[in-house]
Amino acid sequence: METYPVTVGAGTLRPLSGTFEAEHEWTPSGVTVEGAFTGPHLLNVAVAGSVLNHLYKEASARSMRIDGVRVRVDGAFDPDTWRSTGVTYAVELVTDAPEEQQEELLEAVDAAASVLQTLRAGTTVQRA
Repeated sequence: METYPVTVGAGTLRPLSGTFEAEHEWTPSGVTVEGAFTGPHLLNVAVAGSVLNHLYKEASARSMRIDGVRVRVDGAFDPDTWRSTGVTYAVELVTDAPEEQQEELLEAVDAAASVLQTLRAGTTVQRA
C-alpha cells in the first residue's frame, strides 16, 4: 500500500529548502515542508503542522526553549475508498530540557493538537 510521507521542520531542524516554505509565528525563519502536493500528502501536512505549532505553544506555556523541531508524518489510504488507514507521526526536538520534561511536552501536544483531535473524533465534510 502506498504511503504519503511528509516532514515539517523549524528552527535548527528546518531544511534550507523543501516543497514549500511558510512564515510561522513561533519561529523567525519560518517552517519548511517536504512532501508532494497531493490530497493525502496535504492531510499529513495538516497533522505535522498542528503538532509543530502545538509543540511551540505548549513549550512556551512551560517556559521551555525549543531550538528546533522536525515532525515526520506518514499514512496510507485504502485505494478503493480513499479512507485513511491511519496516520503516524514522530517528533525530533532540539532543546536543553530534560528528557522527562520533553516527554511531558509530547504527551500534552498529543492531547491538545487540534488536527489530531479532529481526526480522532471524525468529522463531516460537505460542499457548501
